[in-house]
Amino acid sequence: MQPPPPRLSLLTWGLAAAFYLYGFFQRVAPASLAHDLMRDFGLTAAALGNLSAFYYYCYAGMQLPTGVLVDRYGPSRLFFFGALVGGAGALLFALAPNATIAAIGRGLIGGAHAVAWVSMLKLITHWFPAHRFGLMSGLSLAVGTVGAVLSGPPLRAIADDLGWRPIIAGAGVGAVLLAIVIRRWMRDDPSDTGHESFAPEAARRGGGRSAPILQGLLEIWRYRNTGLLFWVNSGICGSFLTFAGLWGVPFLTQHHNLSVQRASLITSLMLALFALGGTVVGTVSDRIRRRKSPYLAGAAALSLGFGVLAVAPAAPLPLLVPLLLAGAFGAGGGTALSFAYAKESVPARLQGTVTGAANLGVMTGTLVQMPLIGVILDLNWRGELAGGVRVYDLAAYQSALLFLAAWTALSTVLLIFTRETHARQAS
Repeated sequence: MQPPPPRLSLLTWGLAAAFYLYGFFQRVAPASLAHDLMRDFGLTAAALGNLSAFYYYCYAGMQLPTGVLVDRYGPSRLFFFGALVGGAGALLFALAPNATIAAIGRGLIGGAHAVAWVSMLKLITHWFPAHRFGLMSGLSLAVGTVGAVLSGPPLRAIADDLGWRPIIAGAGVGAVLLAIVIRRWMRDDPSDTGHESFAPEAARRGGGRSAPILQGLLEIWRYRNTGLLFWVNSGICGSFLTFAGLWGVPFLTQHHNLSVQRASLITSLMLALFALGGTVVGTVSDRIRRRKSPYLAGAAALSLGFGVLAVAPAAPLPLLVPLLLAGAFGAGGGTALSFAYAKESVPARLQGTVTGAANLGVMTGTLVQMPLIGVILDLNWRGELAGGVRVYDLAAYQSALLFLAAWTALSTVLLIFTRETHARQAS
């Protein structure tokens, strides 16, 4: 058999990336819609953080099961059902009469999108040569981040004209249509289309209905890098998403006198640099055959940016913005590498399960940080209101940002103790 033609590999990857983009759009949308959601549902900062984090609660809860399920049943089934449920969740969120129903909708979106990243990395392993894994995982992250960028100024501009509900509902309908296309065209492995698979033989043997689920879940934690990368990802990618995906826009509008559109533009630029970092650093990492040092450089850049922001939140934007953009680039590069790093740290038959664990770290950081920052803001609220929405002073935001910077710095230190894989799969 011959390897699959590039157009077939790219079609398979493209369908997966389209759903990943959709999920990222829904993930970050509350940042641009924060004022609308607080107004329409009567939310405090803590309640807004909790509503946004419902996506991450369900996403995180699905990570380890998703890793096992993708090893056992294959990614195409998970993508199909994920797109269906994710579309239904968006429709429920768009039509929600109160915050409780909206939270359920957000939870459905998050739980459905939980299958996307782990399943996509599984597809890449089967449809692309091993030396392209870093590049393709970086490109995948970049495509997903495009969805986050679309949920910035473009979403805000359309919401100003049409309202936020029709946009979210339309995206939900699009996800259902994508599920139909995935059902028709996506295949788990090139051998399903008469071509040779790129996956290691051990990975192809690792799945199957007889694979012991609990054994895989327990076994991955025996490897040193699994637990360390879990916590590192919670601080690097988790903290980045917490700021760029929700709290950055309110902070910039209230304390740097920016409009929502201009604040969203800054966080969208951060997301774009996050995507670019994943692609560039992933390519460099594949060439130099190193995972640890590029991730460490990116983590240090994010720690520096958040550290300056926390110590001097009122510093001029010409100082803060370049630091935040550099940190975003570093966080994207490190996050993209972390999944290759985790995958190579365990035997190939456990790659889906360990990827789920690494992604669970990202979600654990975000689901804790988003609402907890809201709690910190509410505890420091001085009673000021504007248009019925709470206004938080600079001291309140500084307390929250110090918490975020400390978590990021600790994660950078933990990364030092990981063991380099030299881009080789563990036996």
